Amino acid sequence: MLPWTKLATAPIPGGDELRLMRRGDEFSIRLGANELMNSRLGGSEEALATLACKKLDGRSRPRVLIGGLGMGFTLRAALAVFGADAAIEVAELVPEVIDWGRGEMAGLFGDSLSDPRVSLVARDVGELIRDGAGRYDAILLDVDNGPEGLSRKANDRLYDVAGLAATRASLRDGGVLALWSSGPDDDFTRRLRRSGFAVNEVPVRAVGKRGGSRHWIWLAVRS
Repeated sequence: MLPWTKLATAPIPGGDELRLMRRGDEFSIRLGANELMNSRLGGSEEALATLACKKLDGRSRPRVLIGGLGMGFTLRAALAVFGADAAIEVAELVPEVIDWGRGEMAGLFGDSLSDPRVSLVARDVGELIRDGAGRYDAILLDVDNGPEGLSRKANDRLYDVAGLAATRASLRDGGVLALWSSGPDDDFTRRLRRSGFAVNEVPVRAVGKRGGSRHWIWLAVRS
Protein backbone atom coordinates (compact mmCIF):
# COMPACT_ATOMS: atom_id res chain seq x y z
CA MET A 1 0.00 0.00 0.00
CA LEU A 2 1.23 3.48 -0.83
CA PRO A 3 2.33 5.60 2.15
CA TRP A 4 0.65 8.88 3.04
CA THR A 5 2.55 12.02 2.05
CA LYS A 6 2.10 15.35 3.79
CA LEU A 7 1.46 18.03 1.17
CA ALA A 8 0.82 21.10 3.31
CA THR A 9 -0.11 22.40 6.75
CA ALA A 10 -2.24 25.32 7.86
CA PRO A 11 -2.80 26.90 11.28
CA ILE A 12 -6.37 27.26 12.52
CA PRO A 13 -6.94 30.71 14.10
CA GLY A 14 -7.29 30.03 17.81
CA GLY A 15 -6.82 26.30 17.28
CA ASP A 16 -4.41 23.57 16.17
CA GLU A 17 -2.90 22.81 12.76
CA LEU A 18 -4.52 21.15 9.76
CA ARG A 19 -2.54 18.72 7.63
CA LEU A 20 -3.29 17.96 3.99
CA MET A 21 -2.24 14.39 3.17
CA ARG A 22 -2.19 12.42 -0.08
CA ARG A 23 -1.91 8.72 -0.94
CA GLY A 24 -2.12 8.08 -4.67
CA ASP A 25 -5.32 9.85 -5.79
CA GLU A 26 -6.77 9.91 -2.24
CA PHE A 27 -6.69 13.05 -0.08
CA SER A 28 -7.13 13.43 3.66
CA ILE A 29 -7.39 16.50 5.89
CA ARG A 30 -6.39 15.82 9.48
CA LEU A 31 -6.36 17.57 12.82
CA GLY A 32 -4.15 15.91 15.39
CA ALA A 33 -5.15 12.24 15.52
CA ASN A 34 -8.52 12.94 13.86
CA GLU A 35 -9.23 12.61 10.15
CA LEU A 36 -11.70 15.42 9.44
CA MET A 37 -12.43 14.39 5.87
CA ASN A 38 -11.35 12.01 3.15
CA SER A 39 -11.83 12.38 -0.59
CA ARG A 40 -13.37 8.90 -0.80
CA LEU A 41 -15.95 9.52 1.91
CA GLY A 42 -18.15 12.43 0.89
CA GLY A 43 -21.64 10.94 0.74
CA SER A 44 -22.89 12.37 4.03
CA GLU A 45 -21.46 15.83 3.29
CA GLU A 46 -23.31 15.78 -0.05
CA ALA A 47 -26.50 14.81 1.79
CA LEU A 48 -26.15 17.96 3.89
CA ALA A 49 -27.03 19.98 0.78
CA THR A 50 -29.53 17.65 -0.86
CA LEU A 51 -31.63 17.16 2.29
CA ALA A 52 -31.67 20.90 3.05
CA CYS A 53 -32.80 21.64 -0.50
CA LYS A 54 -35.73 19.22 -0.15
CA LYS A 55 -36.82 21.01 3.01
CA LEU A 56 -37.04 24.30 1.09
CA ASP A 57 -39.43 22.67 -1.39
CA GLY A 58 -38.43 24.51 -4.55
CA ARG A 59 -38.09 27.99 -3.05
CA SER A 60 -37.01 30.44 -5.75
CA ARG A 61 -33.73 32.37 -5.60
CA PRO A 62 -32.50 30.66 -2.43
CA ARG A 63 -29.61 32.22 -0.55
CA VAL A 64 -27.45 29.54 1.01
CA LEU A 65 -24.58 29.82 3.50
CA ILE A 66 -22.12 26.93 3.75
CA GLY A 67 -19.88 26.87 6.81
CA GLY A 68 -16.66 25.06 5.95
CA LEU A 69 -15.24 24.46 2.46
CA GLY A 70 -13.34 21.27 3.24
CA MET A 71 -13.02 19.17 0.10
CA GLY A 72 -16.01 20.83 -1.51
CA PHE A 73 -18.47 17.93 -1.29
CA THR A 74 -21.27 20.06 0.16
CA LEU A 75 -20.58 22.93 -2.23
CA ARG A 76 -20.69 20.74 -5.33
CA ALA A 77 -23.89 19.08 -4.16
CA ALA A 78 -25.45 22.49 -3.44
CA LEU A 79 -24.59 23.70 -6.93
CA ALA A 80 -26.29 20.63 -8.36
CA VAL A 81 -29.54 20.85 -6.38
CA PHE A 82 -30.24 24.51 -5.67
CA GLY A 83 -30.57 25.62 -9.28
CA ALA A 84 -29.37 28.41 -11.51
CA ASP A 85 -30.99 31.21 -9.47
CA ALA A 86 -29.27 30.33 -6.17
CA ALA A 87 -26.68 32.47 -4.39
CA ILE A 88 -24.23 30.37 -2.38
CA GLU A 89 -21.81 31.85 0.14
CA VAL A 90 -19.01 29.65 1.46
CA ALA A 91 -17.27 30.71 4.67
CA GLU A 92 -13.90 29.08 5.27
CA LEU A 93 -11.94 30.14 8.33
CA VAL A 94 -8.56 28.84 7.12
CA PRO A 95 -7.44 30.64 3.92
CA GLU A 96 -5.00 27.85 3.06
CA VAL A 97 -7.93 25.43 2.64
CA ILE A 98 -9.19 27.67 -0.17
CA ASP A 99 -5.71 27.60 -1.68
CA TRP A 100 -5.68 23.78 -1.52
CA GLY A 101 -8.98 23.69 -3.41
CA ARG A 102 -7.44 25.75 -6.17
CA GLY A 103 -4.07 24.00 -6.03
CA GLU A 104 -3.35 20.51 -4.72
CA MET A 105 -7.02 19.42 -4.82
CA ALA A 106 -8.05 21.32 -7.96
CA GLY A 107 -8.93 18.09 -9.75
CA LEU A 108 -11.36 17.22 -6.97
CA PHE A 109 -13.04 20.65 -7.03
CA GLY A 110 -13.38 20.96 -10.81
CA ASP A 111 -14.93 24.32 -11.74
CA SER A 112 -17.05 24.67 -8.58
CA LEU A 113 -15.00 27.54 -7.12
CA SER A 114 -15.39 29.61 -10.28
CA ASP A 115 -19.15 29.07 -10.58
CA PRO A 116 -20.84 32.53 -10.77
CA ARG A 117 -23.32 31.53 -8.06
CA VAL A 118 -20.52 31.09 -5.52
CA SER A 119 -19.08 33.72 -3.18
CA LEU A 120 -16.07 32.44 -1.27
CA VAL A 121 -15.14 34.24 1.94
CA ALA A 122 -12.15 33.58 4.22
CA ARG A 123 -14.07 34.34 7.41
CA ASP A 124 -15.58 32.77 10.52
CA VAL A 125 -19.05 31.49 9.57
CA GLY A 126 -20.30 32.57 12.99
CA GLU A 127 -19.59 36.19 12.09
CA LEU A 128 -21.62 35.91 8.89
CA ILE A 129 -24.49 34.35 10.83
CA ARG A 130 -24.46 37.09 13.45
CA ASP A 131 -24.35 39.80 10.76
CA GLY A 132 -26.99 38.21 8.51
CA ALA A 133 -30.38 38.82 10.14
CA GLY A 134 -33.10 37.49 7.83
CA ARG A 135 -30.58 36.92 5.03
CA TYR A 136 -30.49 33.17 4.42
CA ASP A 137 -32.86 30.43 3.31
CA ALA A 138 -30.44 27.68 4.32
CA ILE A 139 -27.35 27.44 6.51
CA LEU A 140 -25.26 24.28 6.09
CA LEU A 141 -22.66 23.70 8.80
CA ASP A 142 -19.79 21.22 8.60
CA VAL A 143 -17.01 22.91 10.54
CA ASP A 144 -16.53 20.30 13.29
CA ASN A 145 -17.26 16.60 13.80
CA GLY A 146 -20.54 17.51 15.49
CA PRO A 147 -22.14 20.19 17.68
CA GLU A 148 -19.05 21.03 19.70
CA GLY A 149 -15.86 22.89 18.90
CA LEU A 150 -13.41 20.24 17.73
CA SER A 151 -11.32 22.28 15.30
CA ARG A 152 -11.23 25.16 17.80
CA LYS A 153 -12.96 25.83 21.11
CA ALA A 154 -14.49 29.10 19.88
CA ASN A 155 -16.78 27.08 17.61
CA ASP A 156 -18.81 26.10 20.68
CA ARG A 157 -20.54 29.47 20.18
CA LEU A 158 -22.22 28.10 17.07
CA TYR A 159 -24.03 25.40 19.02
CA ASP A 160 -24.98 27.00 22.33
CA VAL A 161 -28.29 28.77 23.04
CA ALA A 162 -27.02 32.19 21.97
CA GLY A 163 -25.49 30.79 18.79
CA LEU A 164 -28.69 29.00 17.82
CA ALA A 165 -30.67 32.17 18.49
CA ALA A 166 -28.37 34.04 16.09
CA THR A 167 -28.77 31.30 13.49
CA ARG A 168 -32.54 31.40 13.80
CA ALA A 169 -32.51 35.18 13.40
CA SER A 170 -30.37 34.92 10.27
CA LEU A 171 -32.84 32.55 8.60
CA ARG A 172 -35.92 33.66 6.71
CA ASP A 173 -39.29 32.17 7.68
CA GLY A 174 -39.24 28.45 6.93
CA GLY A 175 -35.47 28.52 6.47
CA VAL A 176 -33.41 25.49 7.40
CA LEU A 177 -30.27 24.87 9.43
CA ALA A 178 -28.56 21.63 8.37
CA LEU A 179 -25.69 20.41 10.52
CA TRP A 180 -23.39 17.42 9.92
CA SER A 181 -22.18 15.22 12.75
CA SER A 182 -20.20 12.02 13.16
CA GLY A 183 -22.74 10.87 15.75
CA PRO A 184 -26.01 11.70 17.58
CA ASP A 185 -26.36 14.21 20.39
CA ASP A 186 -29.67 14.24 22.26
CA ASP A 187 -28.77 17.38 24.23
CA PHE A 188 -28.23 19.30 21.02
CA THR A 189 -31.55 18.10 19.61
CA ARG A 190 -33.35 19.38 22.70
CA ARG A 191 -31.44 22.68 22.47
CA LEU A 192 -32.56 23.13 18.87
CA ARG A 193 -36.19 22.58 19.82
CA ARG A 194 -35.99 25.00 22.74
CA SER A 195 -34.50 27.55 20.31
CA GLY A 196 -37.59 27.54 18.09
CA PHE A 197 -36.73 24.94 15.44
CA ALA A 198 -38.75 21.99 14.17
CA VAL A 199 -36.14 19.23 14.12
CA ASN A 200 -35.50 16.02 12.21
CA GLU A 201 -32.44 13.81 12.70
CA VAL A 202 -31.42 11.87 9.60
CA PRO A 203 -28.84 9.05 9.63
CA VAL A 204 -26.74 9.00 6.46
CA ARG A 205 -23.86 6.91 5.16
CA ALA A 206 -20.32 8.14 4.53
CA VAL A 207 -20.30 6.88 0.94
CA GLY A 208 -23.98 7.35 0.19
CA LYS A 209 -25.82 4.34 -1.24
CA ARG A 210 -22.60 2.31 -1.15
CA GLY A 211 -22.66 2.30 2.65
CA GLY A 212 -19.80 3.23 4.95
CA SER A 213 -19.90 4.67 8.46
CA ARG A 214 -23.14 6.11 9.75
CA HIS A 215 -23.25 9.87 10.28
CA TRP A 216 -26.03 12.21 11.40
CA ILE A 217 -27.58 15.33 9.93
CA TRP A 218 -29.88 17.62 11.85
CA LEU A 219 -32.47 19.42 9.73
CA ALA A 220 -33.82 22.27 11.83
CA VAL A 221 -36.52 24.44 10.25
CA ARG A 222 -37.31 27.89 11.56
CA SER A 223 -40.93 27.44 12.60
